[in-house]
Amino acid sequence: MHSFEELSELFKEKFEVAHFPAEPATLYNPNNYFLSIGGKRVRPVMCLMGNELFGDIIPDCYQVATAIELFHNFTLIHDDIMDKAPLRRGMQTVHEKYDASTALLAGDVMLVRAYDYLNNIKTIYIHRILHLFNKTAKEVCEGQQLDMDFEKQEQVSMEQYLKMIELKTSVSLAASLQSGAILGGAGEGNQRHLYEFGRNLGIAFQVQDDYLDAFGDPEKFGKKPGGDIMANKKTFLMIHALETAPAAQKKLLLQLMRENPSDKVARVVAILKDCGVDKWAVDLKEKYTNIAFMHLEDIAVMDKRKRPLKELAAFLVKREH
Repeated sequence: MHSFEELSELFKEKFEVAHFPAEPATLYNPNNYFLSIGGKRVRPVMCLMGNELFGDIIPDCYQVATAIELFHNFTLIHDDIMDKAPLRRGMQTVHEKYDASTALLAGDVMLVRAYDYLNNIKTIYIHRILHLFNKTAKEVCEGQQLDMDFEKQEQVSMEQYLKMIELKTSVSLAASLQSGAILGGAGEGNQRHLYEFGRNLGIAFQVQDDYLDAFGDPEKFGKKPGGDIMANKKTFLMIHALETAPAAQKKLLLQLMRENPSDKVARVVAILKDCGVDKWAVDLKEKYTNIAFMHLEDIAVMDKRKRPLKELAAFLVKREH
């Protein structure tokens, strides 16, 4: 069994090849540039982990993992355009470095290239893999649309936000794991438990992300906290505060969101702590983490095969950077 770090290195070796032809350079250079920025490659490595849970990693798994990573990068290029984001991992985004029209086309061809890799796998798997890949791609688009819709709404319910996070983030982690499991010959029950492990882990990861933005130590987190607060983002924390805070504090929160004073972050964080939102968020993260681990326990393979997934889950939900 390999650790996440070891599988990351194995995937990196396979992935760092030329995915695009040389010409037209004006189309393909932007994609080569964006892929060179790197990233954690969590999704493709989870695909490899899902495969190794049930046996040795088969060559087809690297094809599917590559398709997953190219699809993820396609969504990032287009998300950056929608968010008007100037930077991605500290580097210029594609639409900033080139232009929006080029970025749209670069993203499109990145998606098409992902399907080339899927087309390389054995036919006994291809229909199930394609069905899961397309279902997940559609759900990620739905999640992104909901996220944009929420920016125009003054209030969003916890149920609505949870659904958006599930679609935008969780299902891609879950499907990456299940894709590996399909290639590993896993039965339907084991596939379902692995999918639910990934889905709940994704929600716990987002709770942790929202928590760190408000309460994280900048030394450990690697960035100044309060970005979500300054942008008036609907997060697990803000939604819970608006749903449960006493009338006076709710009124003050809404006022701070409207007026954006210079001390906004400190004042909002103080209100969140007064309302016990920090402790509530820690409990919520634990709830989804525990559900994820329950599903992992129910997968019918030897415990030692599950160890790398347990270690990855612990890292994702306890990370401080």
